[in-house]
Amino acid sequence: MSSPLLLADVPWLLYRSFFALPKSIVGSDGRPVNALLGTVNAILSVYEARLGARRGLRGVVACMGAERADYRVALYPAYHAHRDPMPADLAWQWQKAPALLESLGWVAASSEELEADDVMLSYARVEEQAGGSALIVSGDRDMFAAVSERVSVLELGKGGAMELLGIEQVRERYGVEPAQVPDFIALRGDPSDGLPGAPGIGAKTAAELLRAHGSLEALLEAATAGRGGLRPRVAAALSENAELLRTFKRIATMQRIAVERPPDGATDFAGGAETARAMGMRRLAERLENMAAPAGR
Repeated sequence: MSSPLLLADVPWLLYRSFFALPKSIVGSDGRPVNALLGTVNAILSVYEARLGARRGLRGVVACMGAERADYRVALYPAYHAHRDPMPADLAWQWQKAPALLESLGWVAASSEELEADDVMLSYARVEEQAGGSALIVSGDRDMFAAVSERVSVLELGKGGAMELLGIEQVRERYGVEPAQVPDFIALRGDPSDGLPGAPGIGAKTAAELLRAHGSLEALLEAATAGRGGLRPRVAAALSENAELLRTFKRIATMQRIAVERPPDGATDFAGGAETARAMGMRRLAERLENMAAPAGR
């Protein structure tokens, strides 16, 4: 299989870096650039790890999108409602991210209506349909639904640790198939998105029910018809909340948008270094300059 296309969850990387790195990391105008620095360094670390393992990357697509899709909020107003507003210092870096990422020769892809998850899924499906493979860098477990024979998720841990998750690893984590992840989220809930799930049904029970019935819809039909050997409490929780659970699944199901498969693209370390230096990110510029040198290729 050829080198994969790297799909980076830029919102997740920006938030992760903003709260992990000191706000004292500032650019030429004195404003924090910690989120930008951490985001670029994380993607570069994946690049170096692939290179060190004698595997490359076909290119990088830096994916962004709306903080919350309007249609999801319309379906369930509590979706993301519990989240604090984006800090001003992060919002400023959010706006600067596309230009910095593009200066590295990476594709900056976004959607005004849908979220970064939807953008990543769309590129992953286009890539695999063309016979390629995709590597998704994200800490959002919703992305497990995108995993296939040609699409994997790469989780970044502390201290530079990386874990590659394919179909088998999704089964181990959730106890279901990747295609069942939206059904699983609907049943178990997702606190990070403000989805409560079915009352009294946790992760273990949700996985057991889906393994037995195959899908949320089949499970709801069994609960309504009083068949399938469901415990009375479980059957009641399902049948009494059937429409709400269907709504949760619609929210958890990523949407495809029309995207074109990007051409092979080498990282432009020199171009990125120039932009980083102009922004006052001296150490990042030095790292990129070193990677641009012949020995770093």
